[in-house]
Amino acid sequence: MKSLWRISVATTPEAEDAVSEMLASAAGAPASAYFDLKTQKSRVSVYLESGKIAAAVLREKIAAGLRRIEDFGIPTGTGKGMARVTIVQVKREDWAESWKRHFKPMEIKGSSAGSKRNRGFHSLLIKPSWSRKKPASGQAVVILDPGLSFGTGQHPTTSFCLHQLVRCLKPGVTRSFLDIGTGSGILAIAAAKLGFAPVEAFDFDPASVRVASENIHKNGVAAKVMLTISDITKARTTGGRQFDLVCANLMANLLIQERRRIVNRVKPGGTLVLAGILAAEFGEVERAYAGMKLRLRSSRVEKEWRSGAFCFD
Repeated sequence: MKSLWRISVATTPEAEDAVSEMLASAAGAPASAYFDLKTQKSRVSVYLESGKIAAAVLREKIAAGLRRIEDFGIPTGTGKGMARVTIVQVKREDWAESWKRHFKPMEIKGSSAGSKRNRGFHSLLIKPSWSRKKPASGQAVVILDPGLSFGTGQHPTTSFCLHQLVRCLKPGVTRSFLDIGTGSGILAIAAAKLGFAPVEAFDFDPASVRVASENIHKNGVAAKVMLTISDITKARTTGGRQFDLVCANLMANLLIQERRRIVNRVKPGGTLVLAGILAAEFGEVERAYAGMKLRLRSSRVEKEWRSGAFCFD
């Protein structure tokens, strides 16, 4: 069994989310963040098997990413200069146990009015397998343990997408769902549990698709989710299946560049959720999609991130 390396960036609470997104991109593995209440400092980490990428190459990619964040006016260092980067070897047992201390269940609640009319699931409980928390009435349970590919709904952009899933529920109406850039598969699993059908999800990274497949099977929704390895940059610009709700949790430049391919998958009258966007870049994304006849219906800003739900004019 290969050894495990932890790559960590000690940063400011203000830069935590931006550093998380950058580190995930640089390392090719989803990142997690931990905020220490005593020190008021944040630590963002990814875990990689040794040999996946050279340490020197990774350090340079992280340094370039930190400089880009600083260019947006977000200080990354807790003192003078940029954030501090450390790369250390850890035991897999220590890594696994650390998540049990820091990863807690989260709830995505629907409206009380919709809950009374809806006999099915109308809210979500997302928890690790070791949690004993019981779901409330009408609450679908998604079991997701943090792994080398992390994606458990804690990030603001993923949380916004989950809230939109719940918001789009209508009693007696079955809606379809597409997850572009599925990562851990959390959105597709949640959609299937809430009763969306059909549910499709894809990612260009085979490792992410493998993790998503494992999570989908663990949650018992393999028969309800069509999961594939696909690249949005190679998708069709016309034709193909369209969906009532499409979530694209991607970087801003990719959302803008591939807007025609993304919008092509949304049904007339459907909803498109765009996330993974730095607040400073959101205006450019919104203008790009306005050119595709989509208007912003709702939006949320959390720290440095802004996400939005769009519908056709």
